[in-house]
Amino acid sequence: MDRRLFLKSTSAAVAASALPLSRADAAPGWRMFEVTTRVDLTLPEGRSQVWLPLPLDTDTDWQKNFGNSWRGNAARAEIARDGKYGVAMLHAEWPARETNPMIEVTSRFATRDRAVDVTRPGSGKTLAASDRAFYTAGSELIPTDGIVRKTAASITKGAKTDVDKARAIYEWIVDNTFRDPKTRGCGLGDIKTMLETGHLGGKCADLNALYVGLCRSVGVPARDVYGIRVAASAYGYKSLGVGSPAISKAQHCRAEFFAEGLGWVPVDPADVRKVVLEEPPGQLAVSDAKVAAARKRLFGSWEMNWLGYNMGADLALPNSSSKKIAFLMYPNGETGKDRLDELDPDAFRYAITAKELSV
Repeated sequence: MDRRLFLKSTSAAVAASALPLSRADAAPGWRMFEVTTRVDLTLPEGRSQVWLPLPLDTDTDWQKNFGNSWRGNAARAEIARDGKYGVAMLHAEWPARETNPMIEVTSRFATRDRAVDVTRPGSGKTLAASDRAFYTAGSELIPTDGIVRKTAASITKGAKTDVDKARAIYEWIVDNTFRDPKTRGCGLGDIKTMLETGHLGGKCADLNALYVGLCRSVGVPARDVYGIRVAASAYGYKSLGVGSPAISKAQHCRAEFFAEGLGWVPVDPADVRKVVLEEPPGQLAVSDAKVAAARKRLFGSWEMNWLGYNMGADLALPNSSSKKIAFLMYPNGETGKDRLDELDPDAFRYAITAKELSV
């Protein structure tokens, strides 16, 4: 059975399956993790349902999926996908008579640090015309015309290659934006409003969305990658990792762009601004050695103490009667006709934990 599709049940009984774990796949440099998300709906008001993000179900050279299992009292639980991006999620439903809806999903995966040397000649990687069109198109919150295109054209004036344009935008984001601690969650990513108001503050889903939109508007394919931090940083950055197994509030969005000949290149300008604001003792200067090192590293590499969920935006949750969501990086839920607040894990009770496995 395909390890990424076996999580499916239509019964109310507890369902759990052994999670495959192959030592052969855990080659040197790979780390194995297990992440568990538990949801308890304490005040259901009628029919209830939840949508929980799952790890990328397509293996990459930086993340491998070892499957998902679940247990709980859902009347129905299955892997669902949105129609545009194919984002994988666990969708669970309970009837109105269920007074204590509960579900817990456990995912296992392997990661290894990712790096692309943009100074070396490319290996001939190309992007199909249809994919190029897809990843340069605008979306509801990430338009590619108007003020977005005007800003990007100014930033990239004189830049010729995909890498030159992407780097110019990266440096502009680092120099001109700031991490705003007052922003709820990871932000929303409404980049047109950011540029029109001149308020270039926010968190990762704002700053990296701005990066993606600016790249797309000048013809450089780009996309956000939504996920969650699962371990401490091995590079000495307290602000770029988690210090305990409890990761319910450790969601983090990253970005990547496609360069002809090189393929997809990882970047994370939002984390540079996080280092500026949060790395002890805090409020570091952009010229600080730690900031400068992060700035250099995060154009072309990701430290994979992080789980990648998906690359979708403006998502319509399957079987939901509510409006679209900007992205699926947090658990989402509804009870009765009301959408639950995914940014308040104490009111919408969910807990996410992570642990590293020995292989």
